[in-house]
Amino acid sequence: MAVAALVLTACGGQKEAAEMEKTPAQQLVERLDSLRQKGYMFGHQDDPMYGLTWEYEQDSSDVRNTCGDYPAVMGFELGGIEMGDDLSLDSVPFSRITEEVIKHYERGGIITLSWHPRNPVTTTEQGGTWPEGTAWDVSDSTVVKNILPSGTQHEKFQLWMQRMSDFLSTLKTQEGEPIPIIFRPWHENTGSWFWWGEKLCTAEEYKELWNMLQDKLTADGFSNLLWAYSPGMAPDLTEEKYLERYPGDDRVQLVGIDGYQWGTKEDFMSQLDQNLQMLCAFAEKRGKIAALTECGLKNLTDPTWWVSSLQPVVDKYPISYLLVWRNYKKEWFGPSPAQPDAPYFKEFYDAEKSLFLKDIE
Repeated sequence: MAVAALVLTACGGQKEAAEMEKTPAQQLVERLDSLRQKGYMFGHQDDPMYGLTWEYEQDSSDVRNTCGDYPAVMGFELGGIEMGDDLSLDSVPFSRITEEVIKHYERGGIITLSWHPRNPVTTTEQGGTWPEGTAWDVSDSTVVKNILPSGTQHEKFQLWMQRMSDFLSTLKTQEGEPIPIIFRPWHENTGSWFWWGEKLCTAEEYKELWNMLQDKLTADGFSNLLWAYSPGMAPDLTEEKYLERYPGDDRVQLVGIDGYQWGTKEDFMSQLDQNLQMLCAFAEKRGKIAALTECGLKNLTDPTWWVSSLQPVVDKYPISYLLVWRNYKKEWFGPSPAQPDAPYFKEFYDAEKSLFLKDIE
């Protein structure tokens, strides 16, 4: 059955799409479903913000500078918005994020947003030595419990959610129409490196956290958010494991995994293959869109990685998109024209199934 026929509302209702006017999120689901019949889109985090040799140049992009085309999908990070900061945790001005989201949407591109809020129990306004107070601060195992409605930090987190809501309201076209967004909070939750991770909260507490944020943003009128659930890649990932913290079919429209190569090429390819096989079967059965929501090889230590490790696996599966992480000075995951991987990335770009902006406009 086509995913578009099973579109669910972002607020969790299960009314048939035919009975209601399509929301921006529903329109995005249908677009993603249609595009994946052609292939998988390429995405890059913070693509127009900075690269290996430049920062904040208008209309620049390491991807475009390498292959002549923008990525189809651009990802941006909202960590820091909860503090009322002007800059994200990656030191990107939020005003620039708003600008680039609008520009990429007007180009015909697709946007995904992640959020790594600070630790509401241990954070201070001044911050401290990393990871003190950050999303990676797992020194207190009661954070999720304490921000739920009966918790000691619930009032603080309500303010943080409101600040998120206020920012999302800026993501509109010049005509005032809300821009459809793939929203991916609380990701890699089956690991324990974030304060919402597996060892830091129960499965039920995690689901309550998801529902609390989703219900808040839905009540604020955000019908443009397509909610994405994406644990980390794992050895022998099973449907049973994937479902442990899954918020429910009525609350998720896109299912993904985050999968990086930290070990050998063989281990990465084998694990990614097994994980995507499970994920795509899960998505098909439940009428969801599947995606490789984060991936990459740090600093492209194997220049052929695009065509020798990534492409042979992802070509096999009907995923909507893959997104590699940002290019930032000493740590990068995307291509750059001066790097040894550039010719292999161009080969990846020219492949039939890889989709960039020109392929989806």
